[in-house]
Amino acid sequence: MNNPVVHAFFIGRVLAETLSERAEQLVSEGLSNLGRFDAEQRENLRNFTEEVLVKAQQAEAEALSQPPTAASGGSEVPTQDLQATIDNLRAEIAQVRATLQQYRTTAN
Repeated sequence: MNNPVVHAFFIGRVLAETLSERAEQLVSEGLSNLGRFDAEQRENLRNFTEEVLVKAQQAEAEALSQPPTAASGGSEVPTQDLQATIDNLRAEIAQVRATLQQYRTTAN
């Protein structure tokens, strides 16, 4: 290989092949890492979803197994007490209306 042009040609060809191999290797590794990351994220999402569903089922089972209490919104007030409260509220409303009507007549 005394001819420098031929020598440069082979160097260029081997350089192009080597660069092509390296680029192929880098792209393959990148895609492999991306696939691995995607698989891990899907697994994490599946685990998270499963954990949420299990906790929701446990909370539901716990809520259904306990009787309702006054703190949970279910108040057990006897009907007589409830009726008395309604009557008291109606009386207070009537008193406020009368006072308001009296105020309106004296203000004019």
